[in-house]
Amino acid sequence: MKGITATDLIVNPDGSIYHLKLHPGDVADTIITVGDPGRVEQVSRYFDRIEITKSNREFITHTGFIGKKRVTVISTGIGTDNIDIVLNELDAVVNINLQTREPFAALKSLNLIRIGTSGALQRDIPVDSVVVSSEAIGLDNLMHFYKQNVDDNKQDLLDAFKSATAHYKGIDPYIASANRLLLDKLANGLATGITLTSPGFFAPQGRKLRAPVAFAGFLGELAQIEIFGKKITNFEMETAGLYGLAAVLGHRGISFNVILANRTNNSFSADPAKAIDNCIKVVLETLTDKL
Repeated sequence: MKGITATDLIVNPDGSIYHLKLHPGDVADTIITVGDPGRVEQVSRYFDRIEITKSNREFITHTGFIGKKRVTVISTGIGTDNIDIVLNELDAVVNINLQTREPFAALKSLNLIRIGTSGALQRDIPVDSVVVSSEAIGLDNLMHFYKQNVDDNKQDLLDAFKSATAHYKGIDPYIASANRLLLDKLANGLATGITLTSPGFFAPQGRKLRAPVAFAGFLGELAQIEIFGKKITNFEMETAGLYGLAAVLGHRGISFNVILANRTNNSFSADPAKAIDNCIKVVLETLTDKL
């Protein structure tokens, strides 16, 4: 079998993968992703022991143990373009021989658990609460570059959303879902909903500063969309890409969204760090017990 080319799979002179600077064996089968590099330590301080710390650019990785459970936490930076880098390189580290550049015969499936911040679109979702994304609709274009298998139920949801937003020219959404096993094991009674993944923080999420926006009333209209009895619960910038790529690569993904803002009420968390820390503790306790 011919190996993957040196420009498709870039390996550093020390044998590590190009952007993440990770070697085979550096990551656990359960990986927590966070956007903010500073949040890696906020997670790993709850580890009983840290065995590996590596960093390059915005990508910081800590791998250690909670009891006997080996866990990795890695920062992705903001946006699905970074998710594209992180998930492909994590997959390469565990599923491709970096010396021969050939995939292993037996492939590994990772648990990918995002802990991120988000803004709620529905008035009844309080700040400092957590919403788990059951589905994510991507307003970015990442997954249009990959072949997805979308079942009929998800396709119906996507078609209904496309119909409701058809007057917004230039938007070509895609859809992906949380892994059912992780959702059943880790959602743990938390609220679930449909998440919108945006390609930006300002106009793509209905914010207006000085730059003129193309879609007036965008936020209000999105908040009113109802698809088969479901409403859009929240906005963020990574989940649809994580879910889509995880599924394509044979991994399992789930996203926990800490609601720091309610966009309908125009309210913001009084203590974001505490809200994020509370979510981290819940996720770590649950995954060590159930995964």
